Amino acid sequence: MSETDASPPVLEINGARATIRLNRPKHLNRLQAEDLDVLLNLFAEIESKPEIRVLVLTGTGRAFSAGYDLNSVAERAVSAAEQRSAGSAFEAVVNRLEDIGIPTICRLNGGVYGGSTDLALACDFRIGVDTCEMFMPAARLGLHYYKSGIARYVTRLGLDNAKRLFLTAEKIGAVEMLRIGYLTAVVPMEALDEEVDRLAGILAGNAPLAMAGMKRTIHEIARSKLDEAAADHRHRESMRGDEIKEGIKAFAEKRPPKF
Repeated sequence: MSETDASPPVLEINGARATIRLNRPKHLNRLQAEDLDVLLNLFAEIESKPEIRVLVLTGTGRAFSAGYDLNSVAERAVSAAEQRSAGSAFEAVVNRLEDIGIPTICRLNGGVYGGSTDLALACDFRIGVDTCEMFMPAARLGLHYYKSGIARYVTRLGLDNAKRLFLTAEKIGAVEMLRIGYLTAVVPMEALDEEVDRLAGILAGNAPLAMAGMKRTIHEIARSKLDEAAADHRHRESMRGDEIKEGIKAFAEKRPPKF
């Protein structure tokens, strides 16, 4: 795709895998206000298709994303309920991505900046090229970042790393992104698709209900909002569900399970 082509995010479905591609390469895939509703609709479409087992989020061109366009129709109004729980339209999109039921992989084909650092962090895994970099410029812009984004940084990267990235607005490269836990893996550009395909294949082959339940429990624990009764119920249900029957049978027959 050429640098002059641009559109809202696009969805590609290939078997059990869905890929959402940010698609404004001329502007480093900077997200526009109109992209936000598109992303929410794509998330809903993906969750409505049980055959989709894994979501990959990536960008077109030389960067993953330069973040949200602060010069566009800034922080469009959402419903009163959404404002109380999310704080902004962009925040609502990131939180929705984090809570999507299937496993998610961010394929970081290049740099990730501003709000898109949080968009990537909302994915379950982040695989980046060895030339990628990131920075969070909120302190330089005079912006107090929204609370759920700060919480994601703290719970995933730790208190000291969150302070460093938010308060200094320091740019860091792929090696440091891996060291602090922002990246799951770093690979050369020529190996990026192979590594994403490998991880996506593993996730697509595992038990979807068990993964969705464990993902929810993990997030609740990270937020210090664990619904213990619900987590216990999901555990008990899994012990008598079809997935565990197939998993045990496949193990005994020394074959991959078919969920």
